[in-house]
Amino acid sequence: MAGNFWQSSHNQQWILDKQDLVRERQHDLAILTDEEYQKIFIFFSSVIQTLGEQLKLRQQVIATATVYFKRFYARNSLKCIDPLLLAPTCIFLASKVEEFGVISNTRLISTCQTVIKNKFGYAYSQEFPYRTNHILECEFYLLESLDCCLIVYQPYRPLLQLVQDIGHEEQLLTLAWRIVNDSLRTDVCLLYPPYQIAIGCLGIACVILQKDQKTWFAELNVDLEKIQEIGKNIMNLFELWKTYDEKKEIQGLLGKMPKPKPPPQR
Repeated sequence: MAGNFWQSSHNQQWILDKQDLVRERQHDLAILTDEEYQKIFIFFSSVIQTLGEQLKLRQQVIATATVYFKRFYARNSLKCIDPLLLAPTCIFLASKVEEFGVISNTRLISTCQTVIKNKFGYAYSQEFPYRTNHILECEFYLLESLDCCLIVYQPYRPLLQLVQDIGHEEQLLTLAWRIVNDSLRTDVCLLYPPYQIAIGCLGIACVILQKDQKTWFAELNVDLEKIQEIGKNIMNLFELWKTYDEKKEIQGLLGKMPKPKPPPQR
């Protein structure tokens, strides 16, 4: 996405303060622990990723959908809209905004049914319950909550430029790119500008590959404290992953999660 990030709604409205984020989550964190909340979001990021891959979407579209999903719940409780409905709605909206083209309603619903049954059967014993009318209604609430700020800047473009500057190394780019994908399972996309996330992910990749780029990093004109915070967020995710047995835990977590009230029966 070209254009000026600094003048964008992403920068002006959607780089949030950690304290605000914690405050907005108070309702959900009265029911779930911080770790349980994080595990639920890791799960739904995987649902969005898998749906996107099945629909053959570019990673940019999947990343934008994930950011929409996280932005919605940064301002709303989990009980406002079932995340299982919001996840495909975010994909539906992101594919239009990222000019991928509109995904047909029938294809979206049938992909959701297949993916939930075949890939996430360990989490849901029943089939995907939503239809096109639910997604179109949900899209309206999503647009309202996003305040129609639909252009999302991602760390992929600055990452490509940074790796080029270091001296194009395929191995470094591949690993840093994967770490950027992983970062979508944390709050960094809500708290930091994308170029800082790119630097943070690149820093972790250099450590893993034992590439000493200290001098190069020192010459960057960035707030290194922020870069360290991003690194810490992502490393915490890796630590959590080591002990998180999603297949065993997720049904219990989804059962405990605050839920929308069912609509009155007509």
